[in-house]
Amino acid sequence: MTLDDALEVETALDTLLADGHSRTRATALVIERTLAHSSGASTVVLTEGLSDQIALEVIARRGGRVLEEEGIAVVPLGGATNVGRFLPRVGDARLAGLYDVAQERHFERSLERAGYDVGSGLAGIGFFACDADLEDELIRALGMDRVEQILDADGELASFRRMTHQPFHRGGVPEQQLRRFISARSGRKYRYARLLAEALDLAHIPRPLADLLGYL
Repeated sequence: MTLDDALEVETALDTLLADGHSRTRATALVIERTLAHSSGASTVVLTEGLSDQIALEVIARRGGRVLEEEGIAVVPLGGATNVGRFLPRVGDARLAGLYDVAQERHFERSLERAGYDVGSGLAGIGFFACDADLEDELIRALGMDRVEQILDADGELASFRRMTHQPFHRGGVPEQQLRRFISARSGRKYRYARLLAEALDLAHIPRPLADLLGYL
């Protein structure tokens, strides 16, 4: 497996889209299949979405790790509100995760109800919080200039700049504008999860992601 090889989740999603499924349906099917395939894993890592899974696996691979070969399954939840539904299905596997800080109380309650001791904080049981979300962490780690270079190479810089001049977005914080732009079009969030992760200096991995990889 090389750094340029598509991840299993990317291949599965592309195949379902090529078969005519809507992106919403294809994403739901990929999530369900990923959860089913995690049954034999020694460790299950929960992420809020597919883009988080892609970024995590790409950065791990760049650091010389193939998580699946280590018995680690990364399972996207399809949204933080699904964590309580997923927890009973991970069996006896060691658990870890990555979540958006705004969802912290939801994760705490769900994990506590499932029998996990959250009294010392979620990091103590392997769950690490992103300041806003993982895209925000990656954008800040890379810096606006580098991210705009990535957009330019992908042919999207002009579209991004047009968006920033629209009345609703004009004068906004550039990093927040970027997050909105990345999330605005179907499929863009998944693509930029890979592109940002590929461009990241491994000496400057965002703290929650570095902490998670260190925990695994």
